[in-house]
Amino acid sequence: MSSSKSNPGFRNVPPPQGSKAAQVYARFIPREELSSFAAWTPGSLNGEEPEPAESAAPAEPLKSAEELQAELLHAARQGGYHDGYRDGLTALESFKQSFASQATAQVGALVQSYATQLDALQQDMARALADAAIALARQVVRSELALRPEAVATVATEALEALMLSARHVTVRVHPDDQPLVEQGAGELLDARGARLVADPAVTRGGCLVESDIGIVDASIESRWRRAAAALGSEEPFADEDGA
Repeated sequence: MSSSKSNPGFRNVPPPQGSKAAQVYARFIPREELSSFAAWTPGSLNGEEPEPAESAAPAEPLKSAEELQAELLHAARQGGYHDGYRDGLTALESFKQSFASQATAQVGALVQSYATQLDALQQDMARALADAAIALARQVVRSELALRPEAVATVATEALEALMLSARHVTVRVHPDDQPLVEQGAGELLDARGARLVADPAVTRGGCLVESDIGIVDASIESRWRRAAAALGSEEPFADEDGA
C-alpha cells in the first residue's frame, strides 16, 4: 500500500453524514438542447473576457464582364503604347544614324568635287600663265634678235666653248645674214679652234650649229627655245602656226 504525503496547502473535507457520494455525469448533450455556447479560450479561467476573434476580410465582389473587358483593353493600350514608344525610339535612332551617314557622304562628295574643281582651276590658271609667259618670251626674243643681231656672235662663242678641246673638223653653221656678225665678234676663237664658218639658210637667225668629229652642239633658236619653254611646263614651238 503506497502512501502519499499530504499537501500542507490543501486538506480533504469529508462529506456530511447521511449524504450520498457524488456520481459522475456521463450523459451526452445533443446540440439541439444547447441554447448557446462559445469556444473556450485560456483567458476565461481567470475571469477575463476573451478577445473577439478577428473576422476574415470580406471577399471582393466579382467583377463584371464589362469591367474585365475594360481592364484588359486598358492593359492592352498601355502595352501597345510602351511597345510603340520603344519602337519609335529605335526607328528614330536608326534614322539619325542613316541621316548622319548620308550627310557625311554628301559632304565628302561635295568636298571632293570642290577639290577636283579647284585643282582643275589651278591647272587652267597655271596653263594660262605659262601660255602668257611663253608668248611674252617669244616677243622678247624676237625683239632682241631684231635690235641686237650681233648677239649671235656671243651664241657662237658659247657653243664653241662648250665643245671639247679634243674635237677636230669643227664647223660652225649660221644664217647667211649672221655670218659677217659672227666673223667680226668670234673670229679669234674660230681661228684658235681651227673652225670653219659656213652660211646655212636652214639655220634660223640668232642661232648656230657646231659640228665636229665627236658630236654636235645645237645652239639654234628652236633648241634653246624648247629648253626654256620646258622649264615653264610648255611645249609651244618658237615659230607661230604661220611659220613667223
